[in-house]
Order: sequence, then C-alpha cells, then structure tokens
Amino acid sequence: MDPEVQQGIPADAMRRLQGLRPGQPGSLFTSDLSVNEFLLVREAGFRPLGLVLGSSIYHVGFQIGRWSKNMELEQLSNAMYHARELAMARMEAEADQLGADGIVAVRLVVEFRDFGENIAEFIAIGTAVKADEPGEWRNNKNQPFTSDLSGQDFWTLVRAGYAPLGLVMGTCVYHVAHRRLGSVLGNLGQNVEIPEFTQALYDARELAMTRMQAEAQQLHAEGIVGVDLNHLHHKWGSHTMEFFAIGTAVRPLRPDHVIERPQMVLTLDG
Repeated sequence: MDPEVQQGIPADAMRRLQGLRPGQPGSLFTSDLSVNEFLLVREAGFRPLGLVLGSSIYHVGFQIGRWSKNMELEQLSNAMYHARELAMARMEAEADQLGADGIVAVRLVVEFRDFGENIAEFIAIGTAVKADEPGEWRNNKNQPFTSDLSGQDFWTLVRAGYAPLGLVMGTCVYHVAHRRLGSVLGNLGQNVEIPEFTQALYDARELAMTRMQAEAQQLHAEGIVGVDLNHLHHKWGSHTMEFFAIGTAVRPLRPDHVIERPQMVLTLDG
C-alpha cells in the first residue's frame, strides 16, 4: 500500500486532514453545519474538527425478477448495502485521523453516473466533532459515533441524557409482480385493494426495517431515533425499487438515566 494512503484514504485527503488537526500551525475547521447548528453543537459540548467524507463508485449488478412473482432481488440488495458501507467506513476513517469522537449531520447520497451501465457513486459526508470533556463517546466497536441528526436534534438528544451510537440502515431491493391481464380487466371501474401489491410493499419495508434494527442491536442500542423509510426507484424500472430504512441508534449516558419532564402548571382566573 502507498505509505501516503491510510485506511483507504487517498493521499490528497490525508494532506487536507493534516490541515484540520487541532494544534497544527494554521489549522482551521470545516463544516457543513448551518450557523445555528454549529452554535448548538458547541453548546452541547462538542467542537467541529472538519468535514469528512467517503466515496465508493460501484457497479451494481444485474438481476431479473420473475414477471408474476413478488421477490427480493438479493444481489441488488447486497450491492446497495455494501457500497454504502464502503463510503461510510471511509468517512469514519477520515474522522479517526482527526481524533474525532463522532460525526454529526451525516448525509448519504447515491448518484448514478454515465461511466457505464449501472455504475453509481455512493457518498457519505458529515462533520467530525470532538467532545470538550473526555468521555466514552465512541461505540462498542471503538468507532466514532455517526448520526444523521441535525445540529438542533443532536443538542436536544445530548441535553436529554442520550448519546448517539451509530447511523444504522437496512435495505431491500424488491421486484413487485406484474398483474395478469385478467386481473387488470376484472378490476376496471372498481374501488378495490390490490392484495399482491399491498403484500409486496409491506414485505419489502419489513425486510429493510428488520435489517436496520439488527444493526442497532449489534451496537447494544436502547433504540433508534429519527427513522426515515424511503423507497427509491433508481434506474430499474417501475416494478423494481429499493426500500431504504435509516436512523440513529442511541443509548442513555448513564444506566439510571430518567428524562426529566417539565411539570404543567395550571392557573385559574378568579
């Protein structure tokens, strides 16, 4: 391996990270946080170190679903998951180089490119942060925590006594069966549920959600906040889509933690 490349980080990125390390002459931080987010992250007890990113240009394989059968396209599911994992791992490696405790406001982007058939770039980007006070902020895999929470939500989470563990995700690329002509003609002009479509979308979302929850369990999380469940068509046609579940796994900062709820005070006039 090139001595200038560490943990899959290109040499140019290593030189950029050198200029972000605290204590280095002329060092400065970079961040895609808004002004309000920056101030709230600082108030939560963290300082931004630098914008960190990871990228993976990936050839997504080809798989054909059976015309009249609902089915997961496992080859495509595996490709979409692995490519995102590569991008995330490279972003985390950059944060490691900065000595970060975590990464906030993470964004995951998929963009299909014109380099060839079914070639996509998977990008992970966020702001690496360091706690002002020493603490156990890394997760049980000794990795910087990752979170897609905004600066405001991150501040609220920490103030409530919880810590992010990691960005957890699950994906399922699913082929939805085509309807037979007789079934289509039989429903013309009627209000009626299409049970095969209902079941297909239900099953696909369940697979994505279950896989996301399994990742959170591996981190020994108490729960997942900010869950977002998307369906993405990409370039596979109208009957094949990706169901993608993502959220931030969290844990209480102390075992005996209880959230203090404000008491409601009622006043009666007269």
